[in-house]
Amino acid sequence: MTRVLILAAVLALAAAPALAGQPVTLKAETLDADGVVTLGDLFDGAGAAGQIAIAARSGASVMLDAGAVQGAARRAGLDWPNAEGIRRVVVRGGALGGAASATRGNVEVLTYARNLGAGEIVQPQDLAWAKVAAAPADAPGDADAVIGLAAKRPLRAGSAVALRDVAAAQVVKSGELISVTYRDGGISLTLQGKAMAAAGVGEALNVQNPASKKIIQAVVIGPGQAVVGPAADLMKASATRYALR
Repeated sequence: MTRVLILAAVLALAAAPALAGQPVTLKAETLDADGVVTLGDLFDGAGAAGQIAIAARSGASVMLDAGAVQGAARRAGLDWPNAEGIRRVVVRGGALGGAASATRGNVEVLTYARNLGAGEIVQPQDLAWAKVAAAPADAPGDADAVIGLAAKRPLRAGSAVALRDVAAAQVVKSGELISVTYRDGGISLTLQGKAMAAAGVGEALNVQNPASKKIIQAVVIGPGQAVVGPAADLMKASATRYALR
């Protein structure tokens, strides 16, 4: 009974709000110059906490799970709400004001076979391998990494594919009432909440209880549906393994 009450309290978002940390915003361009990714490389307004290292970069770029980044920021006293429901944070080698690391020379990379509009879903026939002078630091090595994702902005035919160009197709709209479910063993609890941002399958987003105004983070599993708890953790782990393969 105690366990059920605790789970219900989590889903109902009725607990008193946590103490707020120092508000920070994710930088438009996340770069690190020395292979050690710090909170200051990721966030504007990190202050003294900006010196805290949270990851290492051994290649041209490293992809970080947004939920893990959010947790590291919280432990350092920083508050990043991730209202946009960002799923991954790509950190590239380089320094602000300088060129980011990229593969240069006559290299073969994935390119767009046609112009794509913002929101269009990338299909297999939209991609082609071609030789270019320089490859983006986050160029995918496998077409499967971008097929089925949606263009975040207009993309030009012939340009090299970069992971920052695309995101999961949105199946939840900002402001939409969605079902949030917690499952653990034989226990299943569901509530209705307001999506605070648009998101695609596998992406995390903040959900608000319209009555209590409490906010939690859930992971989208389909149109109008999201999960929290073990199921959400599993989806985040799977997304991270897929992004880093």
